[in-house]
Amino acid sequence: MAAENNFEIDKIKTAQGDLVITCIGHATLMISFGGKIIHIDPVTQMADYSKLPKADLILITHEHPDHLDLKAIEMIKTGKTSIVATENVAKQLTGSIILKNGDEKTIMGLKIEAVPAYNLVNMRSPGVPYHAKGIGNGYIITFSDKRLYIAGDTENIPEMKNLRDIDIAFLPMNLPYTMTPEMVADAVRAFRPKIIYPYHYGKTDVSKLIDLLKNEKNIEVRVRKMM
Repeated sequence: MAAENNFEIDKIKTAQGDLVITCIGHATLMISFGGKIIHIDPVTQMADYSKLPKADLILITHEHPDHLDLKAIEMIKTGKTSIVATENVAKQLTGSIILKNGDEKTIMGLKIEAVPAYNLVNMRSPGVPYHAKGIGNGYIITFSDKRLYIAGDTENIPEMKNLRDIDIAFLPMNLPYTMTPEMVADAVRAFRPKIIYPYHYGKTDVSKLIDLLKNEKNIEVRVRKMM
């Protein structure tokens, strides 16, 4: 399935089997673990969802159209699909499980933590950030002995820099909406994930991030087609 779409796939070993991450594009991911399929911010622009596995679980970080696509969700959900979302997203997706910043819930045996995602510096207009505090989520999902952080649209905020014990992190890197390579490197040096994937990076030169982190021990930068 993934090969037909030229998606890049990574397998990460956990104490309870492989965590399989399919990098679909931009902010869109698909994860397989323990016989369950988890879709993150599915968007039809990134994939033909009629050809992808149905979702056991869907996580939506926020309501912007490059993250929330009702058509994609309709194509992969079933009567048994659980959807985790923000309050704003849930207004468009009735029946969603709402997690606010700081909430956590165990769903299908997976611990899911909602963490803040917002802008401190980049503004749509004076005083109006592209992503306001308290609206969007990042998610930390625990897969056996591995913790995966999907940051959503955010900058290198204090809440991110205070995270600990993150094994895998997907961090956005494109201006003016999220972070520069320097911001990503600043955050990574603070919370020290073992593997970092830049994603949602548009035309940003990812080689800058690789150079900024080249001397950091025990931190691997993995670049995939997540423009």
